[in-house]
Amino acid sequence: MSWQKRFRKLPLGVRRCGAWVVEVSLIVASGAVPFSIGLYAKEHQAQEAVPLNPVLVKTQETISQTLSLPIYQKNRQVAPLTNFFWTTALVTPLLVTGWQLYKLGVRGQTLPKQWFGVRVVTGEDHSPGVGRVMLREGLGRWGLSAGIAFAIWRYIGAYPDLGVLTGLVGLVLLGDGLSAKIDRRGRSLHDTIAGTRVVDAGEDDRTLPGSFPASPPRWLLQRQSKVTATTGEVGARQREKLFPVFKWVRQHPRFTVLILFLFSMVVMAGLLVGAYIYLQIRAERWILVQQKNDLFIALSKQISANSNGTLAEKQAAISAAAALEDDPRVVRLLVDLLAQEKEPKVIETIQQVLVRIGLDALPELQRLNQTLAKELDALLISEAQKEETGKAADSSKKLVPPLGKNELTDAEISNNPLALVQLRLRATQEAIVKILSIKNNPGTVKDLSRTVLGQTLGAAPFDLVLDKIDVSGINFQGSSLAGGSFQGTRFSSAGKDDRLGTFDDLIADLSSTDLRQANLTGAVLSYVSLENANLIRATLDRANLFEARLTGANLGSAKLIGASLEKAVLEKASLTGADLTEANLSQANLHRASLTRVGAMGAQLQLANLTESDWREADLSVANFNRAILKNANLGSTRLKGTNFNGTQLQNASFRNADLSMADFRDANLEGADFQGAIFLAPKQPVVGDQFIQTPNIATGPRIKGVDFSKVKNLDSDQISYICENGGRHPRCQ
Repeated sequence: MSWQKRFRKLPLGVRRCGAWVVEVSLIVASGAVPFSIGLYAKEHQAQEAVPLNPVLVKTQETISQTLSLPIYQKNRQVAPLTNFFWTTALVTPLLVTGWQLYKLGVRGQTLPKQWFGVRVVTGEDHSPGVGRVMLREGLGRWGLSAGIAFAIWRYIGAYPDLGVLTGLVGLVLLGDGLSAKIDRRGRSLHDTIAGTRVVDAGEDDRTLPGSFPASPPRWLLQRQSKVTATTGEVGARQREKLFPVFKWVRQHPRFTVLILFLFSMVVMAGLLVGAYIYLQIRAERWILVQQKNDLFIALSKQISANSNGTLAEKQAAISAAAALEDDPRVVRLLVDLLAQEKEPKVIETIQQVLVRIGLDALPELQRLNQTLAKELDALLISEAQKEETGKAADSSKKLVPPLGKNELTDAEISNNPLALVQLRLRATQEAIVKILSIKNNPGTVKDLSRTVLGQTLGAAPFDLVLDKIDVSGINFQGSSLAGGSFQGTRFSSAGKDDRLGTFDDLIADLSSTDLRQANLTGAVLSYVSLENANLIRATLDRANLFEARLTGANLGSAKLIGASLEKAVLEKASLTGADLTEANLSQANLHRASLTRVGAMGAQLQLANLTESDWREADLSVANFNRAILKNANLGSTRLKGTNFNGTQLQNASFRNADLSMADFRDANLEGADFQGAIFLAPKQPVVGDQFIQTPNIATGPRIKGVDFSKVKNLDSDQISYICENGGRHPRCQ
């Protein structure tokens, strides 16, 4: 081929580099192409989502742990085609790499090396073989280069910036390639390690001989037999030189036997002593376990015996359970007792003991909390049905007040099933919150999913307050935290490496959580999953939501004044009526988000993806949309006074009836935008008092100098006149 001939005229060093670039490109392309197809299938999925392939999950975790990449969504749901193509993207590069290594080992050439006319050979000009190729590529080139770059990256302060790591790997690989310039045989460092060299394929196009070589002469065979006869003797002498102990053993066989005997006796004695100590420890442990069992049995009997006793006896028996707080059976016993107890004061005592036990009590409290929430729902449905038939009792409509503030007497509560369930549920809520407030350490509590801690229909009054504590790493998925106070609370924190944004981060999961009317002022929610969460009328002023995921979340009428939502994902989220004044949404993804009637004065939205977003009747005065993407967005009836659209992509956006006073459209792409009824000039202000000088309307209109309006829609004559007078471009301008 002519292009191959042109390649072979290039210098050998250039061809080596070109072949290597093509080899790497083939491997990258083999993974990038199916990955891109899988990503497209995920974003345009028509089928029901399925869990991510476990092999992909494990691979993701391994890579993330090595490179300190964060994993914020472990239970990912993707399209079935995405699973297939992403698995292909994982396997194909391995196959392409194996194929290239095999060809390089057997023939000394991969396909790209064959195109560029270069070949890898040994010092004897033979093909290197698969083993030598693995040493050359695996250790000499990539292992050494990546290892040096990783060590430098990890300890020079650039960690966890992957851009710096990539640059370091490139520099080390470049240095490895340039090392051929200082080697007298023109070999790179990886070639020196593997004992190979790269040559011009045209100069080394040799074939194997067609027949076997002739047999060796007789004198050589005789000499070889003599050498073989003395091999054992020579070997023995060499062993004695290397290890003098062999010579001593041959000279003193009796002492050797005695030493071995004494050594074996010492070993046997040690084994006997070790076995005795082990049995003693086991016996002591058994005694402790037996004592603990006896105490637990006695405690259980005492609680059972006092079930019909006085209130003081019951409370004393339950308080005694705190002495066995390290026994998981005690927690189970107390929680089961809480589920059955009818005396409010005894319930309060059980709650206090469970709080004293601490974190070990949380799993059982969570289980009872979920059970009581379901039981309460069933009772409420039953009461509603009774009310329809006129049979509901008046006392059953009352809610249980906080402990110590009795509006119902103890007797009324004990005889009221609904009131009892409410009281028990509130006891679990208070116990869980107190444990989190007093004894929680970041990462120690793992699962509080589907737990009812906030205000819910029919639940007893309860104030959920978890201000200024660290709940990082807790799974609140599907929980009810409505009306709770989380001011200054941390939902994400760095792991052992003290760096946020790496593999070991402790990130709470708030997906599908009910946070209606919750107070999250100043809360740290960076990287947290809030997908499909209910945040209606929640307060998130000055909250940190950097790279938080709020896909499908409902933030209707929420307050986000001064909140940081930089790089956050709000795709298909609802922010109707939300207050985004001076919020930072730069580089955020609000694709197809609903933002009708939002107040976003002074909001920062530069470089944000706002494709197909709905901003009708919003106040976007002085907001910054610099270089944002607003394709197909609906900005109808919005207030855009002083809004910055400099460099913004506004293709097919709707500005119908919008107030564009002082908006900056310079360098914006307005192709297909709809300006029907848009207000370019602010109405004249009436003269007040003796004021006779008015500001010209031209100063209050949008900045459009050099802006192309030739492909916009529904411009009226007044708008076109304004465009032409102020430097805009339109076919009707003279």
